[in-house]
Amino acid sequence: MPLAAEDALYMALELALAALSVAGNVLVCAAVGASSALQTPTNYFLVSLAVADVAVGLFAIPFAITISLGFCTDFHSCLFLACFVLVLTQSSIFSLLAVAVDRYLAVRVPLRYKSLVTGARARGVIAGLWVLAFAIGLTPFLGWNSRAIATGNCTACGAGPGNGSCRRVRCLFENVVPMNYMVYFNFLGCVLPPLVIMLAIYAKIFTVACRQLQRTELMDHSRTVLQREIHAAKPLAMIVGFFALCWLPLHAINCATLFHPGWAKEKPKWAMNVAILLSHANSVVNPIVYAYRNRDFRATFHRIISSTLREALWPSRPQTEPPAAGTASFTRQLLRAVADMPWGACVPPGSPSGEPERGDWLESRTISSLLRGGAVRLLLCVALYS
Repeated sequence: MPLAAEDALYMALELALAALSVAGNVLVCAAVGASSALQTPTNYFLVSLAVADVAVGLFAIPFAITISLGFCTDFHSCLFLACFVLVLTQSSIFSLLAVAVDRYLAVRVPLRYKSLVTGARARGVIAGLWVLAFAIGLTPFLGWNSRAIATGNCTACGAGPGNGSCRRVRCLFENVVPMNYMVYFNFLGCVLPPLVIMLAIYAKIFTVACRQLQRTELMDHSRTVLQREIHAAKPLAMIVGFFALCWLPLHAINCATLFHPGWAKEKPKWAMNVAILLSHANSVVNPIVYAYRNRDFRATFHRIISSTLREALWPSRPQTEPPAAGTASFTRQLLRAVADMPWGACVPPGSPSGEPERGDWLESRTISSLLRGGAVRLLLCVALYS
């Protein structure tokens, strides 16, 4: 069945977003691993966010393309494809929330921050938030799904009504995941509250920091620390803002689908495709924000990209083994001895002794003055005796 032009364009854009998402976020993970200056608890949470975005490019976007085709498969396989992106979305939300709390502690209690937020605690929080993200994203497997409706009407897959016994369903997101789950549980329960909390936290961060900077008795060191924390919080707040802008249109369409069933039947497919593309584009934004706003990330990105391109264009030759210590020592002694040799030592038997004169094989004293190194004299002796 040939694809419509709209579907082909949608898939091409999805594949482009997938490639950019994987490349950019792998670069983020590599930068944190390569630079000790970037190995901080805050950046551990950003790596967790980058891992979720890499998974969006590798799995969620291909799954979304597959679901958009509406192929026939068993119900639970289709449900997994639909729910996997919910796991990644929830992990991203929790990672952003953890970053916001981390930045708030850095500004609110700067003297106790390093003792409160350690690398081990950050890794423990990351493990916990991923477990929670899987639990929330896979909740439809516990029964909150549309199995009864999907399996009760499977005529689209070449079978008649099965009264709940049909095994193959047409795999579309809305066929397996109910809208009341997406609106009440996913959006109003698990997405919107963390977003509101993050916006409140960043507003509090800037308010507290600005108030403390206005204190005249603040020491220069403390003032510098606060200014640095404000500078670090700005790109993180931008990331939260981009996340909201990219995901709210899709959730708005879900709300309209639930509360206005008549509109749901007539909603244009292009609007849904644009909303889905916008949500996936969020996975591409974060590395760009890091490169634009963070000097350490920008420098590390440049170093990694430069070395990768240099290695790809000009592969390094395999290094030869250095000479043995005894051989190197003997060579140095030989060159030193030859360098101290008088010119007469290099004259063949039967030839006049002394330094070569004008008209012999040396044309001038200018050339003679160039031949002073031990290695050159050794070659000269070999040439004279040959």
